[in-house]
Amino acid sequence: MRKPISAVIITRNEASHIAQCIASVDFCDEVLVVDSGSTDATMHIATARGARVLHQRWLGFGPQKRFAAAQARHDWVLALDADERVTPELRASIEQAMRSDKDTGGTGDTEATAADRSQPAAWVMARRNRFMGRWLRFGEGYPDDCVRLFDRRRAQWSDDTVHERVLTTGRIDRLDGDLLHDSAESLDDYLAKQNLYSSLQAEAMLADGKSVSAVQVVASPLVRFLKFYLLRQGFRDGLPGLVHIAIGCFASFAKYAKVACAQRRAHAKRADQASVSAS
Repeated sequence: MRKPISAVIITRNEASHIAQCIASVDFCDEVLVVDSGSTDATMHIATARGARVLHQRWLGFGPQKRFAAAQARHDWVLALDADERVTPELRASIEQAMRSDKDTGGTGDTEATAADRSQPAAWVMARRNRFMGRWLRFGEGYPDDCVRLFDRRRAQWSDDTVHERVLTTGRIDRLDGDLLHDSAESLDDYLAKQNLYSSLQAEAMLADGKSVSAVQVVASPLVRFLKFYLLRQGFRDGLPGLVHIAIGCFASFAKYAKVACAQRRAHAKRADQASVSAS
């Protein structure tokens, strides 16, 4: 026997991707799609493919995925984005990992059993990204490790509005096989998304009271370039690898620059207020 799995997918206007995504997880015991307001055929396609579809207004990436995991019928959750697909090799690895002498996977159990606690709480897998028409093999593009299979009683998504991650104090083991990420978005859309993400990250840093220095603004993109382009051999992916890493470096620069800009505006405002009070 194997533990039952709920595949959980968050969507918004993903009509071009959702069918392939659902097809890749047809081995799961449930496919749950949580949509945040699609105006295309996403929900119709998902329903036609046998998924259970719910609507939830957008809460931010982390909170949205937490909500979705909470609605699943089974405690073992396989979380995907609509533009991701499970390869046959990864499927086999997941099914092997979920095999158990007892069906302890849970259907709403509030607490993990002792047998569960002795097992991994989550599993990490390699994600392979497609960029500029090429499946990347190095740099930031592969292996883009991510935790996507987890026991929601012992692991859960963070509250981050962007670059969310699965948090757990339990053991994390590795699965064989790749998760394919093929967004097929244009370079303009990708740049716009990175600009949005850097703004959200900057807002989160400011909300936490974090500050940045000129050294961080300059050093962060340089360190990132050295790490992914040279040490992790991103140069072997040719022009797509260079562009992918360069955009990542600029996004890092933009994040810290936006925090620094906000800090300077706040400082200038306080100085103006102090000047007015003194006069």
